[in-house]
Amino acid sequence: MQRRSFLQASAVASLASAGVSHTSASADGENSMRLLTDNLNPQIQHARDIALEILKPSAAELERGLRLHAESIVFDSYGFSPRAAIDGDVMAATMEAGASPQEIEDLQEDMTMTRYITDPAEQHEYQSAWKASGVTCIFQNAGQECQDPLRLIKRLARFNFATELMRDFVAKAAVPADVEAAKAAGRHALYMTGNGIPLTQEWNTKEDELAYVKIFFQLGIRMMHLTYQRRNMIGDGCGETSNAGLSDFGRTAIAEMNRIGVIPDCAHSGWQTSLEAAKVSSHPVVASHATCAAIHPHIRSKPDDVIKAIADSGGYIGICCISKFLRGAGDISALLDHIQYVTKNFGVDHVAIGTDVAYSSQNSGAENRKLPKRARSREPFRS
Repeated sequence: MQRRSFLQASAVASLASAGVSHTSASADGENSMRLLTDNLNPQIQHARDIALEILKPSAAELERGLRLHAESIVFDSYGFSPRAAIDGDVMAATMEAGASPQEIEDLQEDMTMTRYITDPAEQHEYQSAWKASGVTCIFQNAGQECQDPLRLIKRLARFNFATELMRDFVAKAAVPADVEAAKAAGRHALYMTGNGIPLTQEWNTKEDELAYVKIFFQLGIRMMHLTYQRRNMIGDGCGETSNAGLSDFGRTAIAEMNRIGVIPDCAHSGWQTSLEAAKVSSHPVVASHATCAAIHPHIRSKPDDVIKAIADSGGYIGICCISKFLRGAGDISALLDHIQYVTKNFGVDHVAIGTDVAYSSQNSGAENRKLPKRARSREPFRS
């Protein structure tokens, strides 16, 4: 089924299967619209005011857009659920006790990714941001930018933990029907993406090396980056000056992903790697958060031949919300230019919005100011 047909049919089908009448569905739509517009916190209201000033919609256009958004299944093709503020006192004490850089990084990530479970103020921030967004589901970054299974599992554990303890508000989606069910129930969902193919790095056999693809699928991962900026054993990343494409092992890895049911994501892959991945895969390949090189060439953009190959595979390009990737100091109008370009040239079923950004708690600034100054560190390899 094409995505447009799916969107038109799924809301009614989900509500019908749940025994909800069209009358109550209309009432739910009204409730959803109020959540999108009423009692917004100052941070969200400020961002919305800027967008409205740029777009200048009429009252009728705004009402129609908000209604369409409220009644649709809205799926961010790659992003981050709202982030909590750290506990600045605990973090400062940990740093002053001589914690290693890795311990500090892990503690910071754990706090921003799970603190809304137990802290009432952060939980309010978290739930308010979800409701104001009107988003049903996010393809959630739930892994670090690497191939090490032990590192990849850290973020996944945190989001599994959150969705287990807050399942009445946000649940882990394992199959598409879970997203439909979340929309019908007025809840939210996370699909998990791993940011890297887990590899043992022992290089005995290809089968041994790729064994963790299935394991991470069983843990809930449904999409994996082929590369992250740099060259790896799969192929060249978008940050390399070379453009060598997929390796032989990369072709084997994609075949295994196809077999298991994991979506290959070439958002951070080089242009040739992306092109070859889309052509060799027997299932859809995506660039979950990228831009169009025809509008603004950038290492994270994709040229037309790559976008066409992705579309021909049955996949999509998700347009991200990072200004410098869109067009220098691009704003929301630049985002729409990229969406319109893909729609006109490759079809509406092959474009998505993959924000690649997160809402951060209003409390973050105050908590961060509690931290002692840290020594300057080297730039991470992945960057």
